Amino acid sequence: MKLKRIKVAIDSPAASGAGTISKMLSKKYNLLYCDTGKIYRFFAYKLLGRNIKNKIKYLSQVSKKMDLKNLQNKNLLNDKIALEASQIAKNLKIRKLATKFQKHMAYNPPLKYAGSVLDGRDICSVVLPDADIKFYITAEVKIRAKRRFKEYLKSGKKVKFAEILKSMKKRDKEDRTRTHSKLKKTKDSYLINTTNLSIKSSFLKVNKIMDSKLNKLWKK
Repeated sequence: MKLKRIKVAIDSPAASGAGTISKMLSKKYNLLYCDTGKIYRFFAYKLLGRNIKNKIKYLSQVSKKMDLKNLQNKNLLNDKIALEASQIAKNLKIRKLATKFQKHMAYNPPLKYAGSVLDGRDICSVVLPDADIKFYITAEVKIRAKRRFKEYLKSGKKVKFAEILKSMKKRDKEDRTRTHSKLKKTKDSYLINTTNLSIKSSFLKVNKIMDSKLNKLWKK
């Protein structure tokens, strides 16, 4: 019997652990993984420092040639890129370009994969409302800020915890109150709160739900 290819959608605020969990799901279940936030960072990377009059037309051409390898560019982790990405993500036309790419990845993964897993801010509600399995992964903002603070220290960046916490609260507010594609938990998403959980424990909770859902899906 040929098994159905699956689509997994994950939404989360920053530093909740969703990216790591998504990669773990990708590895265990042989799913194509796409970090959708990197798409906006890649757009920002292509725009930064360039005087481009028609940005939408330019990014439309960029998106047609874009692939997952582009999203692995280490330059996308630059703070200036992150700031620019958060601004251009507010543009509805740019969001449509990103969404088109995301849908293509989700619905048309290479045949070697059993399906796809996408994580971001509006995956469950906008990009993949028909996903087979949905998760909303979150944690208390101070815990998330501590995680990001440790990441920066480990990478050698000199940062202050108070500044990271302030920035994260601002980003959370923007994500949850913007006009289009707000960050929110859909009714059919499984809530995973990682505040008091290690990444291993968080994954085990997600894994248990995945196995249960897949057994039901593949019995149909």
